[in-house]
Amino acid sequence: MNKLLAALIAGLFATAAFAQSPAPAPMPQTPAVVKAEAKADKADAKAMDSEAKKDAKADDSVVKAEQKAGKKKSKAVAKADKTKMNAEEKVAKADPDDKMKQEAKADKTSAEADAKANKKMVKADAKVSKEKIDAGTDKALAANKTAEVKAKGDADVKAAAAKQ
Repeated sequence: MNKLLAALIAGLFATAAFAQSPAPAPMPQTPAVVKAEAKADKADAKAMDSEAKKDAKADDSVVKAEQKAGKKKSKAVAKADKTKMNAEEKVAKADPDDKMKQEAKADKTSAEADAKANKKMVKADAKVSKEKIDAGTDKALAANKTAEVKAKGDADVKAAAAKQ
C-alpha cells in the first residue's frame, strides 16, 4: 500500500512538472526603452542617495538637540543646587533669633529654584520633541520624493515601451 501511494504521489509531481508551460520569451527591447530604463535607474539611485542624506541629517539634528537638552538640564540642576546651598548657608550663619525666619526663606528659595529648574528641563524636552517631529517630517517627505521619482521613471519606461 505504501509503495502504491508513493508511486501515485511521484506520478502526480511528474505530471505537474511536465504540464507547466514554458516562460514567455522576453520581448526584444528597443533602444528607447533601454534608454528610458537607464534614465529611470539613474534617477532612482540619485533619489535614494538624497533620501539617505536627508535621513542622516535629520537623525544628526535629533542627536544634537538631545545633547543640547542634556546640557541645559545639567546646568539647571546645578544652578538650583547652588541656590539651595547658598540658602542653607544663610540659615547656618543666621542668629538663633532669626533662624526660623531664615529657614522659611530658604525653603521658599529652594522651592523657587526647583520650579525654575523643572521649567527649563520641560522646555528642553519640548525642543527635543519638536526636533524629533521635524526629523520625522523630513524623512517622510524624502521618502515621498523618492517614491515619486520611481513612479515617474516607471511611467517613462512604459511610455517608451508603448511607442514601439
